[in-house]
Amino acid sequence: MDASFKTVEWVKDKTIYEVNLRQYTEAGSFKAFEAHIPRLKEMGVEVLWLMPVTSISEKGRKGSLGSYYACSSYTKLNAEFGNEQDFISLIQLAHKHEMKVIIDWVANHTGIEHEWMEQHPEWFSRDEYGNFTERNGWEDVVDLNYENHDMRAALIGAMQYWVRTFNIDGFRCDMAHLVPLDFWRAARKACETIKPLFWLAECEDIEYHSVFDASYAWSWMHETEKLSKEELGVNEIYNQLNAYGHYPKGAYKLFFTSNHDENTWNGTEYEKYGMAAKAWAVFTFMWKGIPLIYSGQELPNYKRLAFFDKDPIDWTNSPQLASFYKTLIQLRKQYPFIAEGDSFNLPTISNQVMAFLRYDQEQPDKKSEKQIILVILNFSHQIQKVEFAHDYLKGQFLNAFSGLSFAFNKQVSFELMPGDYFIYVKSGS
Repeated sequence: MDASFKTVEWVKDKTIYEVNLRQYTEAGSFKAFEAHIPRLKEMGVEVLWLMPVTSISEKGRKGSLGSYYACSSYTKLNAEFGNEQDFISLIQLAHKHEMKVIIDWVANHTGIEHEWMEQHPEWFSRDEYGNFTERNGWEDVVDLNYENHDMRAALIGAMQYWVRTFNIDGFRCDMAHLVPLDFWRAARKACETIKPLFWLAECEDIEYHSVFDASYAWSWMHETEKLSKEELGVNEIYNQLNAYGHYPKGAYKLFFTSNHDENTWNGTEYEKYGMAAKAWAVFTFMWKGIPLIYSGQELPNYKRLAFFDKDPIDWTNSPQLASFYKTLIQLRKQYPFIAEGDSFNLPTISNQVMAFLRYDQEQPDKKSEKQIILVILNFSHQIQKVEFAHDYLKGQFLNAFSGLSFAFNKQVSFELMPGDYFIYVKSGS
């Protein structure tokens, strides 16, 4: 990262929760969502990512409500969600509960009825025939023209508006790699004259970490889907994770089993992973990086949510996985080395079973004094037996989910049911 930028300290042990406001409640409003903040806080969530809150273009909109990502203004709220005071109230309530709020920012394109269209048509891209255009096959949007410096200045001014007016805490930048890196650099410098912010890029381009604090682990996620189809094994997963090790020091990767794109277009985590869905969720929390929870995953949610029409999440039943996620979130807060420490992969016979140790290299060299976390995950549909040996395994370990304590020797063995996940925590000798 550029020396002029510094990652906010508060993000290091945090979990991000993506809020699909439209589908979160029947009302689909800021006020209706407020009722869920105490519950999410109790679960341990401390960062809320709100999908775009800007007004949506009516012309060319898809479905009855249109795409969140086809805005008609960069400074006007989507009236479906509420007014400015409603949004201020939501952010203030989140801050009162010691939560941070980041908003989705779509800088590559706008809806085809954006207010800039008539005012500044030169701010948009055109094809060789002079028609407004975009390059990704999205029919309801038009690309912005980044060769126009007035457009850049106006867009940065709009970003500053959200920081100043609503006191947001950061941006999740949609399709960040489609926007010139020098724009993001200028935007961050300008916005952080107001306050320090967290910057999350929806991309994997390593050079974007010169500006952004975190980026998506898309390649990892696609590999996990292949593993679930038995097209590859855990060694290929480790290879991808090792590739992330070449990212700049301090760069975070965002790990997830679902998000708004995956859920709607590619299927729920249960469609993709079957009974291994929770095991993969455990991985996203136990590996180095930042985990993401998507709206309703704590229920669990077994349905694909509509993208362009109303399709509310059913909160009739209490979230069955709240305690599951709470345990994972608490572990990350209790053991900061999970987010930033070292790992050691333990070999397994099955290429569908992953086992690794997490530990803090800054701790004493004495193996008996190190804090160690052992993670074992069975992604297969079969019973698996694993056995491995390591000096760090000798001692008393606590099962993070059951609370039961076990005395391990250097050599341990386990029998795993399909989809099983184990986390054992060792603290001292």
